[in-house]
Amino acid sequence: MTQLNKIALITGAAGGIGRSLVQVFHDAGYHIIATDMAAQPQDLHCTCYLQADLARFVEDQVYASEVISAIRKTLHGAGLNTLINNAAIQILGGAESLSRQDLRTTLDVNLLAPFLLTQALLPELEAAKGCVVNIGSIHARLTKKNFVAYATSKAALAGMTRALAVDLGPRVRINAIEPAAIETAMLKDGFNGKPELYRQLEACHPQQRIGQPEEVARLALAISAGGMNFLHGACIGLDGGIASRLFDPDC
Repeated sequence: MTQLNKIALITGAAGGIGRSLVQVFHDAGYHIIATDMAAQPQDLHCTCYLQADLARFVEDQVYASEVISAIRKTLHGAGLNTLINNAAIQILGGAESLSRQDLRTTLDVNLLAPFLLTQALLPELEAAKGCVVNIGSIHARLTKKNFVAYATSKAALAGMTRALAVDLGPRVRINAIEPAAIETAMLKDGFNGKPELYRQLEACHPQQRIGQPEEVARLALAISAGGMNFLHGACIGLDGGIASRLFDPDC
């Protein structure tokens, strides 16, 4: 690995959006350090794959140091051009059903891990004049029943994105992408045997369709690749227009 090549670290790389992020950045010529709890998918194009438990990363200082050391070993002294905090957990439940552990795990993976990874890798990011892209969610602003833990974590991630932009100033750019429904295996599994409900979800979006993982990845690449250095502290909606729609009865 040479300093001439850009390097991206992508968490949650084995999931639907994660796999697209890896592919799009790989196609753009980046070296990819990919992490996920799951084993490496055979067709994932990455320079290095690290199995990492982000909940444990937050709770266990020794384990966190081991993960950061493994990342630095892969970098071979090079800077880190892009950190994409994509990994997330979605535990459904409302005010009466969520447990302490549900909330703690959600916040650990979706909020604290992105902060701690950014904090630990600041020297590498700053050396490369790099950037951080947090993959948030429309649930940061608009949500629905039984998404209390997830929506709270994504709203906090948006706040952290803005706060870190102010705190870091010109040293490292940091932005977030906030997608609405994206066509992943996880989303499809939730509508298994419910094709009519899936069509209703498509129709809720003014574009009359669900977003594609590649669209999230291409936006992340556009933010990362250069030419938009004034974009800093932004939380960008990628939602097919649904955040602009008022769901009153039609008259």
